[in-house]
Amino acid sequence: MAIPSGKRIVFTGGSGKAGRHVIPELLKRGYQVLNLDLIDFPDPSANVFTLKTDLTDSGQVFNALTTHFNFSGYEDTQVPSPPDAVIHFAAYARNMLVPDNECYAGNVRSTYNVIEAACKLGVKKIIIASSETTYEVCFGQGNLDYTAFPLVEDMDVNPMDTYAISKLCGERYERDFPRYIQNPETRKRNAWAYIDARDLGQICDLCVQRDGLGFQVFNATNDTITATFPTKQFLEQYAPNTPVTREMGEWEAPLSNRKIKEVLGFKEEHNWRKYYNPDQ
Repeated sequence: MAIPSGKRIVFTGGSGKAGRHVIPELLKRGYQVLNLDLIDFPDPSANVFTLKTDLTDSGQVFNALTTHFNFSGYEDTQVPSPPDAVIHFAAYARNMLVPDNECYAGNVRSTYNVIEAACKLGVKKIIIASSETTYEVCFGQGNLDYTAFPLVEDMDVNPMDTYAISKLCGERYERDFPRYIQNPETRKRNAWAYIDARDLGQICDLCVQRDGLGFQVFNATNDTITATFPTKQFLEQYAPNTPVTREMGEWEAPLSNRKIKEVLGFKEEHNWRKYYNPDQ
């Protein structure tokens, strides 16, 4: 796939746990990126400017989507135009950071403001990070079972909690795998699946490049289960109360990424086993 010639992306929450890894991937693919966040981008050497923006203020959002990407923009004879795409990752990152009403209100309001501003300004691509927590188990009250495996995007979900946007990504997974692998029951909250932040960068790239999607929901996840034995055997042992609706691949992740592979052509590049050998 050809590297885009300078397409412009406004990325919200780029200083967070996922964004700090996704933005470098987008920069490597030739995009120009403006980061909207309340804190600076953690890597000062990265070619990305951070505009301190309160996304719950719709006026700030509209202004940020029509501003320069950096100080060099003032040298241009043209006034700033809206970006080619908006990628919205900003949110309260989990439950219990703030009271539930603020978590809900802040996340919903900021998402609405981003979508409204982008649509009214004619931005053609809007990519929003949701969460596997929408499949009800992660922050549900009590030890819940999933509806069915594999988890697919068009399932009817009814989460019990206020949190909607959270991910465990990239280096966090790699650091945690030694302990994480030994206790598979603790990973039920994430459906024994994961997304490497670099592959998440590829997914954002694919969404930006593909036209005609309309509204789509994609499970942004890697290919394989985070377990040391095959999926069928694993689910029989650790999720015996959840039906399996189709035959699954030997190591297929219970959180299915079949749709994103078929629709966008996603190809995993960073399988967790490349970085951690559970047999050692």
